[in-house]
Amino acid sequence: MIIDDPTHVRSQYLTEDNLETRRSVWHPTADGRDPTTEALDAVVAEQPLRVLEIGPGTGGFAARVAAALPGVRLTAIDQSPRFVELTRARGIDAREGDVQDLPFGDESFDVVAALWMLYHVPDVDKALAEIRRVLRPGGLFLAVTNGDGHLADLRREAGGDAEVTGFSTQNGEDQLRAHFTDVARSDLRP
Repeated sequence: MIIDDPTHVRSQYLTEDNLETRRSVWHPTADGRDPTTEALDAVVAEQPLRVLEIGPGTGGFAARVAAALPGVRLTAIDQSPRFVELTRARGIDAREGDVQDLPFGDESFDVVAALWMLYHVPDVDKALAEIRRVLRPGGLFLAVTNGDGHLADLRREAGGDAEVTGFSTQNGEDQLRAHFTDVARSDLRP
């Protein structure tokens, strides 16, 4: 299995251009459901006090969470200094950091969200262990990803190679079950 090299990922996200290319191919499903809105609805349903978004990109989802949940303590963490800067510009507490070594105490968050980013992580098992550690018992971990074929298309569109990744709809559920006792899967198909 080939997964992302951290140096390659950082170079892809020095600016937001590659992210915008990847986003340009995300569309609502045939029945009109949008994965980001579905994710937001799941977060809001929890009525959390503390939320962590890992890999916020430009901070759009974090801003939507903050608007939907006034008073929520929202933190975002990303390896890209540019994405931290863009997320902070939206008024979000954003920090540089790595999901494989989260700089937070045990059980610090009610919700942890990782949207379209776990396929970049070199050691997904280590990342999931860290997420489990910082999530309070009974909290919600929300992971959004693509299928292997869609990921290959996205990578080519963003100027990369079509590689097999470490977290997709084909393998993600099994990986989540190794760390979380209650895993629910919801597939949105084009």
